Amino acid sequence: MKKKLVLTGAAGRLGGYLRGPLSQIADTLVSTDLAPSVENLAANETYVQADLSDLEAMKALTKGADMVVHFGAIGDEAPFDDILKSNIVGAYNVWEAAHLNGLKRVVYASSIHAVGMHPKTKRIDTEVAHRPDTYYGLAKCFAEDLGSLYWDKRGLESVCMRILSCAKVNNARALGSWLSYGDLERMVKAAIDTPVTGFSIVYGVSNNDRAPVDNHKAHFLGYKPQDNAEVFAEEVLANEPPANPHDPAAMCHGGPFATVELGHSGTAGMNIEDELKG
Repeated sequence: MKKKLVLTGAAGRLGGYLRGPLSQIADTLVSTDLAPSVENLAANETYVQADLSDLEAMKALTKGADMVVHFGAIGDEAPFDDILKSNIVGAYNVWEAAHLNGLKRVVYASSIHAVGMHPKTKRIDTEVAHRPDTYYGLAKCFAEDLGSLYWDKRGLESVCMRILSCAKVNNARALGSWLSYGDLERMVKAAIDTPVTGFSIVYGVSNNDRAPVDNHKAHFLGYKPQDNAEVFAEEVLANEPPANPHDPAAMCHGGPFATVELGHSGTAGMNIEDELKG
C-alpha cells in the first residue's frame, strides 16, 4: 500500500476510471481536476479543484505523496496556446512539484501521438525517435523528455505510458491499438508497484494480435496485458470499407491525428465510445 497517491485528470474519462483502483492501493488518494467536484468519492479519497498551470497548487497537492499519476491536461489536439498552458506548462509543474516534495515517481499518461507520424509498416519499439503528429503529440514529447531530464539530473523516476486507444473497439485501427480498461488498470498498477523504473516508456496497448508496436523493452515493469481486440475483428471488419494505402490516417500510427490540421480536434471524427457504456 502506498501512503498517498495523487491523481490528476480525475474528472476525465480515463482518470475517472482509475479513481477506484487507485483508492484500493493507497491509504490516501487525492484526486484533482478543473471540474468543481466529482461524484462517488471513496472513503479514503479527497477531491481538490486545481489548475495544472498553477505550480503552487501542484506543490500543495503533492506534499507528502509517494507518487503522482498524471492523467490531466487537454486530451485532444487544440490551439497551441491552450496546449502550452495545460499540457506543457502543466507537465512542468507536475514534475517540478514532485521534485520539490521528494516524490519517488511520476506515472504519466503519454500517447502514441508522440510518435504518430511513423508509418505502420514500421513496427516501432519504445526507443524509436519522437515523431509527433500534432501540437498535442508535441506536448507528449516534451513531457517524456522532461521525465528523462528529471531522472538524469534530479533522480525523479518516471514511467511514460504511450496509450494507443482506450475506448470501445469500433474501427479497424482499434483492432491493433486497443487498450482495455482492465489492461489500463494493470499497466498503471505495474508502473506504481515496480521497485525501480528510472526513466521508462511502455506502450499502453492490450495483448492484441494486430498490435502495431513492440513492447518487449518494457517487460521489466511486469505489465502483462490480458485482453485481445481480435474478439471484435469479424464484426468490425464486416462493417468497414478497405483502408486507403495513400491515406496517412490509415498508414500512420497516429491514425486521424496524422491528417488533422494543426490546432483542430483529432478526435472529432473518431466516433469514440466508452466501452463501459457503449
